[in-house]
Amino acid sequence: MRVLMISDVYFPRINGVSTSIQTFRDELHSAGVETVLVAPEYPQGGAREDAGIVRVASRQVPLDPEDRLMKPTALHEALRSLRNQRFDLLHIHTPFVAHRYGVRLGRELGLPILETYHTFFEEYLYHYIPFLPKALLRYGARRFSRRQCNEVDAVVVPSRAMYKVLSGYGVKAPMHIIPTGIRLAAFCGGDGARFRQQHDIPVDRPVLVHVGRAAQEKNIGFLLEVIAEVREQIADVLLVIAGDGPAIPDLRRQVTARRLQNNVLFVGYLDRGSALKDCYRAGNAFVFASRTETQGLVLLEAMALGVPVISTAVLGTIDILEHAQGAIVVPEDRQRFAAAAIELLGDPARQRTLASGALRDSEAWSSEAMARRIIALYETLAARHRRRPLPPPN
Repeated sequence: MRVLMISDVYFPRINGVSTSIQTFRDELHSAGVETVLVAPEYPQGGAREDAGIVRVASRQVPLDPEDRLMKPTALHEALRSLRNQRFDLLHIHTPFVAHRYGVRLGRELGLPILETYHTFFEEYLYHYIPFLPKALLRYGARRFSRRQCNEVDAVVVPSRAMYKVLSGYGVKAPMHIIPTGIRLAAFCGGDGARFRQQHDIPVDRPVLVHVGRAAQEKNIGFLLEVIAEVREQIADVLLVIAGDGPAIPDLRRQVTARRLQNNVLFVGYLDRGSALKDCYRAGNAFVFASRTETQGLVLLEAMALGVPVISTAVLGTIDILEHAQGAIVVPEDRQRFAAAAIELLGDPARQRTLASGALRDSEAWSSEAMARRIIALYETLAARHRRRPLPPPN
């Protein structure tokens, strides 16, 4: 089988969509499914490339300096060069230029079209367009998502919560719940002691870790409130924030305003092959409070490395956390979240128990198993498409 993918985002832009695409492509390749991915060029370069990636000239997205928009003329040329190649299916990963041109090409080539709904735009847009009323943006996001999902043959959603959300929007296209999963062989090891030594963190200092894009919708400001509360009882507690993004300047201001300079460490983006795993392992626990995750891959990464989790369970993270043996689920309440952190940091035995549970939790989320599910969906869509009756003659 040969699949054409198209996305408005991919590495070196680091986020959950890029990670999901790369994880699935790696697993699909291992299973004998060939993919060609069309994605934007980035000025900084630095992405892991292969022969199956077609880069398209792009420009910066207004109000969002990290992202790029593929230039329509360049994208048109790139897709034209692919028209004579054989594909069994077209898989769209983002709803902007990629969707518009992807649907057009899929219909032109007579391919079944699948789209993955990665991002909960209803709770996302107002962070980037704050000058418009939130209610208006929500209405627009719902209508936009409904129309786009109903333009394709099937939709993949990463969680039950997103299935319910899109059903509520009025999406009638068939929807399939297929999470991304995690490559367990890639997320093992890690040296927390090495990370602590590199950053002058004493071996016995209590450390909480957060990994993810630093954006307003990730609710990292709430975690700063939690750390301020924890510090009242554990004076030397440290929150390590790994990641970068548009919220970093505001988060640094909050740290200064709360006098948390000695309790918060920003380390930026880390190499996923080594330093990031070391960072996870340096924590006594991983903390998370995002309100907009359609899945929450960083939770799985922490669990696969045997790191206990303290997290809220909202939207897509519910699927991961509701039966987790390696996580403490708390509401978005500063005092209750802080109390859970204080209790766990003071109980090494419970940390070890949760760490063992986290490893067991991660085994149920193998990316290999998820890839088998999406391959089955590919094959079903391709077979169904081949059986479609021909249009009547003019």
